[in-house]
Amino acid sequence: MGVRLIAMDLDDTLLRNDLTISSRVVSAIRKAREQGVMATIATGRTPVSMKRYAQQLEIDVPVITFHGALIQQALSGEILFRRAISNRLATAIVSGLLAKGIHIQIYIGDHIFVQEENEWSEGYTRLSSVPIEKAELLSLLAQNTEGVEKILLIGEEADLEALAPSLAAAYGERIHLTKSKPYFLEMTDISVNKGIALNALAQRLGIAQEEVMAIGDSFNDLEMIRYAGLGVAMGNARPEILEAADVVTTTNEEDGVAEAIEKYVLK
Repeated sequence: MGVRLIAMDLDDTLLRNDLTISSRVVSAIRKAREQGVMATIATGRTPVSMKRYAQQLEIDVPVITFHGALIQQALSGEILFRRAISNRLATAIVSGLLAKGIHIQIYIGDHIFVQEENEWSEGYTRLSSVPIEKAELLSLLAQNTEGVEKILLIGEEADLEALAPSLAAAYGERIHLTKSKPYFLEMTDISVNKGIALNALAQRLGIAQEEVMAIGDSFNDLEMIRYAGLGVAMGNARPEILEAADVVTTTNEEDGVAEAIEKYVLK
C-alpha cells in the first residue's frame, strides 16, 4: 500500500536554516500532488506564520498548527478543530512562572502576547515573522474567554530541562509538554499532539494509517512519527527522533524532505 498523505514539520524540516524552502523540495511536493498524494504541514507555529509557506507549496488542505491544538484549512482559514488550555489553568501556570522570571508567550489565535519584550521575543519574531504584542498577561487572561492554544517558554536549554519536571508534576494530567527547539518548552492541552491531530486528519480524509508518511526532526514530531505508517526522521533530528523513526533521510540543508518523497512516494 502506497503513501497517500505526507505530513511535514516546518522548522528544521521543510525549512532550511535560512527559513526558506528549496526548489527541489517544492518540486518533489508538487510531483507527489500530481500523483494524487496529499501533502500537509504539521507545526507548532501559528496559522499566520504557516500560511505563507502553504501558499508557496500551493497546499490548500487542512493543516496542523499549535502542535495539533488547531486544525484549519490552509488558505481559507476555516477552523476544523480547536482545543485550548482553559483560562483558569493558563492563569495558574502563567502566575507561577512569572514569579520565577521565565520568559512566557501565550497564543490566542494568530496573536502572541508577552509580559515584556526582550532578546527572546525579538529572536522569536525574526524566526516566525509574526509580530508580538506586549500585555499584562494575567489581566489579559482574566478578560479572555476562549482559552489559549499554546503557552511557550523560551530560555536556556539547561534551565528549561530543570523546569520541566516540576511543570509535569503539577500539571502533567492537564497539559502536554513538548519541545520544538532546545530553547523552547511548549504547552498545549493534554488531549492534543501532532500524532493525535494527524490521526484525526487521516480519518477525515479517508486515509489509512499505513498510507501516512510523517517527516520531522524534534520532540514535538515524536507522536506523529510513531503514528505514521512510515515515520521519517531528518538527518539533523534529535537522537530520540532518529531512534523512533522507521527511516532517516538527509538533513534540512540537504533537501531531506525531497529525498524522502523521491525515494518513498514518487513513481
